[in-house]
Amino acid sequence: MSIILKAENLHYPVHQDGKEKIILNNISFEVKRNSILGISGESGSGKTTLGRILSGILKPTAGKINYYFKENHKRVSPVQMLFQNTGEIINPLRKIRSMLRIKGEALERLIEIVGIEKELLDKYGYELSGGEQQRVALARILTVKPELLILDEPFSAQDYESQKNLLNLFLSLKKDLNITMICIAHNLKLLRKLADEVIILYNGEIIEMNKTEELFDDPQQAYTKFLIKAEKYDLKFEDFKQ
Repeated sequence: MSIILKAENLHYPVHQDGKEKIILNNISFEVKRNSILGISGESGSGKTTLGRILSGILKPTAGKINYYFKENHKRVSPVQMLFQNTGEIINPLRKIRSMLRIKGEALERLIEIVGIEKELLDKYGYELSGGEQQRVALARILTVKPELLILDEPFSAQDYESQKNLLNLFLSLKKDLNITMICIAHNLKLLRKLADEVIILYNGEIIEMNKTEELFDDPQQAYTKFLIKAEKYDLKFEDFKQ
C-alpha cells in the first residue's frame, strides 16, 4: 500500500507568560493511502494541534511533511479538515442547497452518500440539528474531492445512535470514495472499530503506534493501558504509573 503522507520530526511550541511550552515534540509517522489512521490521547496531548499542522492551518517550527497526491491540485487543497464545531462554518442564513454548490445527479449522489434527507436542502442553516450540520459540513468538503480528510473529534457530543451512524458513514467513504482519513478522537472504542492504525499521544509525543488490533490486544505502554482500561470503566488509580 502506497504512502499519502509522511511526517518527520514535527515540533511545535507556544509561548505563555514568557515561557515556552512544547505542544508537539519529534512527531514522525506515515499514513497509508486509502486507510484510516486514528490519533488519540487525553485533552492537551496535542491531537488537534497536530491535525491543524497536517491540514496546513498551522506551520511546524521544525520538521517537515511530505504529501504524495495522485493529482495536481491548483485551486483547492487536497487536504480538508472537518472541525469539531461544525456549526461555526455553517451559514445560518443560507439554504443548504446553495452551500453545496452542485446540482443534478451529482447533488443527489452526494446527499445519498452523506445521509442528508432531500428535504433538508431547502432549509436554512439555523434550522439544522447538530448532527445535520455536521453532515452538511462534510458534504461541502466532499464537493472539492479531497484525497485526505482529517476528522477532528467527529463523535464528540453525539448520542450513541449518531456515533454509530457516523462510524458507518466514514467506513463507507473509505470504501466508496477511496478517501484516506485521519480521525482525531478520545473515544478509543470507536477508533477500534474505525481505524486501521492508531497513534497514542502523551504530552505532545507519540508514545505508542501500531496496527489497531495489535495495539488494543497487546498495548506496550502504561499510558495506553490506562486509556484502554478507562474506556472499559474498570480503571483503578493505582493501575496508572507513567
